[in-house]
Amino acid sequence: MANAVYPTYRNILGTTGQPNLTSADIRAILVDTGTYTYSAAHDFLDDVAGGARIAVSSTLGSPTFASVATGVFDAADVTFTAVSGSSVEAIILYVHTGVEATSRLLAYIDTGVTGLPFTPSGGDVTIQWPAGGIFIL
Repeated sequence: MANAVYPTYRNILGTTGQPNLTSADIRAILVDTGTYTYSAAHDFLDDVAGGARIAVSSTLGSPTFASVATGVFDAADVTFTAVSGSSVEAIILYVHTGVEATSRLLAYIDTGVTGLPFTPSGGDVTIQWPAGGIFIL
């Protein structure tokens, strides 16, 4: 699977323009694709089985959304602390609401990030986003 913005997220942008990517609580999940398979029909965090989630970040820092012309979303690199568990082959970005059934999935990323895939060893893991941004709408 190549990187993708979840279609259900794209669809709501056309009608509501929400969530605001620069003010929402956006988080990243390190994902084991042996347990989770991307689906264009997935829309909320409850579609991602708990066993697929190797680690979850805190709120992404310094989020930016470039002009409508380029549509690039970016944020500061993120560090996950003391990561252990199954192998990590992908990252999912989502809007954290505190309720899985309303925490909207934004993007699935499995290429273009240095270090993917990897097997955690209990130490910290820093994800360095691509220089061109995390995803493009």
